[in-house]
Amino acid sequence: MKYYKYCASGNDFVVFTDTEKKDRKKLAQILCNRYEGIGADGLIVVIPHDRYDFEWQFYNCDGSEASMCGNGSRAAAHFAHHFLKKSQYLNFITGAGLIKSHVENDIVEIRLSSVKNVKDPFEYKHRKWQMCDTGVPHLVTFVENLEEFDEDLCRELRRKYNANVNFAKIEDEDLLRVRTFERGVESETLACGTGMGACFYLAWLNKKIKDKVMVKPKSDEELFFRLEDGQIFFKGKVKCCFEVNYNFSH
Repeated sequence: MKYYKYCASGNDFVVFTDTEKKDRKKLAQILCNRYEGIGADGLIVVIPHDRYDFEWQFYNCDGSEASMCGNGSRAAAHFAHHFLKKSQYLNFITGAGLIKSHVENDIVEIRLSSVKNVKDPFEYKHRKWQMCDTGVPHLVTFVENLEEFDEDLCRELRRKYNANVNFAKIEDEDLLRVRTFERGVESETLACGTGMGACFYLAWLNKKIKDKVMVKPKSDEELFFRLEDGQIFFKGKVKCCFEVNYNFSH
């Protein structure tokens, strides 16, 4: 079996194609291991679908399944176009529903699933938080300095609300910076597409930024988010780093 190592905005993934859905929890743990495996934040399995271009199974590195991953979706679309020779315009099924994408060389734009479950803001540990779901649930707090990012607090909130946790700084109405603690990885990652989407949407909802902005995650890559007819579109570069045959121990 050939596997493909992908990087999208600092998130990395192992991607491969197979013919059927099945439990791949253990495989995700093996392949995502950074010492004895290929090493990645997540595992993506691209599977044929009778109506759409494909569907996927997505696993975090700890083996837990996730409904959606923004950067992973862009990696999957790039893989389907460049290696499976599918169209530049793709429709595929995730646990969060239908995702639409457009691939232009190494630039991939996706339409995230619709935002849902927007909660009222609340106070916790002297900070104001707001929650929404952009494919997976996210908690967001807006800060003056991203050095305020507190991994212990993130871990506490992740357990309490079973959500990813984001600290966001609004630089101006055109630029947003984000740091994210991701469940399943159980640590801060260099980027999180659905997390950036949640921060963008809530900042726009609270009239703090425009409906078309640049977002920079911890990786400092320039990514682009826009709202159109109530839908979030997310665009940025995707890279296939290498192809590999992994030797499983028997």
